[in-house]
Amino acid sequence: MAFFVGKAKLFSILVIWLFILVSLAQAKQASYYEFKYPFIKRASSFSSPSSSFASKGNDNRFDYIIVGGGTTGCPLAATLSQNFSVLVLERGGVPFSNANVSFLRNFHIALADTSPSSASQAFVSTDGVINARARVLGGGTSINAGFYTRASSRFINKMGWDEKLVNESFPWVEKQIVHKPVVAPWQRAFTDSLLSVGISPFNGFTYDHIYGTKVGGTIYDRFGRRHTAAELLATGNPQKLTVLIHATVQKVVFDTTSGKKPKVVGVIFKDENGNQHQALLSESPESEVILSSGAIGTPQMLLLSGIGPRNDLKKMNIPVVLDNVFVGKGMADNPMNSIFLPSKRPVRQSLIQTVGITKFGVYIEASSGFGQSQDSIHCHHGIMSAEIGQLSTIPPKQRTPEAIQAYIKNKKDLPLEAFRGGFILEKISNPMSTGQITLKSTNVDENPYITFNYFGHPHDLRRCVQGIRMAVKVAQSEHFANFTQYDSPSMEKVLNMSSKANVNFVPRHTNDTKSVEQFCKDTVITIWHYHGGAHVGKVVDTKYKVLGVDRLRVIDGSIFTESPGTNPQATVMMMGRYMGVKILRERLGRRAGI
Repeated sequence: MAFFVGKAKLFSILVIWLFILVSLAQAKQASYYEFKYPFIKRASSFSSPSSSFASKGNDNRFDYIIVGGGTTGCPLAATLSQNFSVLVLERGGVPFSNANVSFLRNFHIALADTSPSSASQAFVSTDGVINARARVLGGGTSINAGFYTRASSRFINKMGWDEKLVNESFPWVEKQIVHKPVVAPWQRAFTDSLLSVGISPFNGFTYDHIYGTKVGGTIYDRFGRRHTAAELLATGNPQKLTVLIHATVQKVVFDTTSGKKPKVVGVIFKDENGNQHQALLSESPESEVILSSGAIGTPQMLLLSGIGPRNDLKKMNIPVVLDNVFVGKGMADNPMNSIFLPSKRPVRQSLIQTVGITKFGVYIEASSGFGQSQDSIHCHHGIMSAEIGQLSTIPPKQRTPEAIQAYIKNKKDLPLEAFRGGFILEKISNPMSTGQITLKSTNVDENPYITFNYFGHPHDLRRCVQGIRMAVKVAQSEHFANFTQYDSPSMEKVLNMSSKANVNFVPRHTNDTKSVEQFCKDTVITIWHYHGGAHVGKVVDTKYKVLGVDRLRVIDGSIFTESPGTNPQATVMMMGRYMGVKILRERLGRRAGI
């Protein structure tokens, strides 16, 4: 008996020590980021008498208030703080101590986390496609697949950007957080397969957007640790930069009485405790609130602040500051479809490392290994975990909690081998189909209604058919047959496996495996490259200042009419640096020293 009591005590001691070690590791990680980023604080500290805000702004007034510490907001804030006081308001927390954000192996878990504190906020578009938006410092760079590749020269010219400054701004990002990938076995087989079906030449490792097959950069290092846009804040001036986390902006505040045009004076935000605060701009006419909340958050914030279609605002009892029917319009998401390839042997996890850039407007990419862990069984994102269930066949109104639980149980009862393998992904570049954002409520925490109208334009559907046929050829190559140890599958078999594997809320049709067009429509998913809602010439001018009001600017993907490159994060981060430099040079000239 004493022996068992002794073992029980020893076990208790070990558990206590383990708890202490974990706590110390977390505390060490937290103290590290607090040391490296002393300007990052909780939103509730804004009203604290001991806060240091007064030394950065003038009596809590700031030269720039940036709404959204995301992919654009972080490099923009770091740059502007070299000369001016900057306040960044980020609704999420920090990525540094979040294992689901930090490590490649947990990529899919972060997306499947639907808790209120998750780094990703799930939403389902009115099209029935499961999607996500970032809710964390670093924005999309904290939850995406990590692939880093620059925009095409055509896109740079279309935007009217200064090519010299662009070519200075990309390396500024790359030197800090971008890495050359260690190419995984699945990706090597994929590369050989792309070349064998004619997506050539092989351009090797490059950040540039070039027709053919290439290996791109990644924000994951060789240990599988993610480096986000939040790390770019380290180059900011800590004496002039303040970043508040868990600071959810409610609306932009205007003075509508003292001039010909409404003038922005600040913003109202709530902290992590639900208490409201007001942050104000300095008196300078050049001070600005800059919306960098992304292609969903920025149009939503404009609408909540009273800028948008008059009738829509009145329905929500929002006072109209400026009637603009174009706010929230022109929303687009690059439709993606994927095919699942099973493997007889375990597959190493890999996210996008190689891409095939075709001349018919389709990009082919690949991922592998994310369906094999026990955690994946609970995930519902078809892009990375091979979903083999029946939820997507249930009509939307019949998706009761009981039906969903039955789906989860059926999925858990499947052997892990059913999830072993990877995906070939095909994505349409520059979709012609567009939709819109409208408010569901005046609660900023609630997702608005979002419609992308996938394949609404026949040209997008034609390209999808071409892309799927090409992706199937890639899957049928001898390189994948050798790798997976399966015989080359027929097209019908590939489509049959894949129509079951992809999960969205689009009801299935019986001819999915016979009609490639129907397969495209029924299995469409996202790769989170949505854009638009605040287009140049309609909502903002060529300097991205909001038309019809003073001291308000938009700098993020909502100004785009197309997603840059095969994957947009490189260009979006570059734009933050680029626009920061442009603003400093316009205000200060040579005195900017940048």
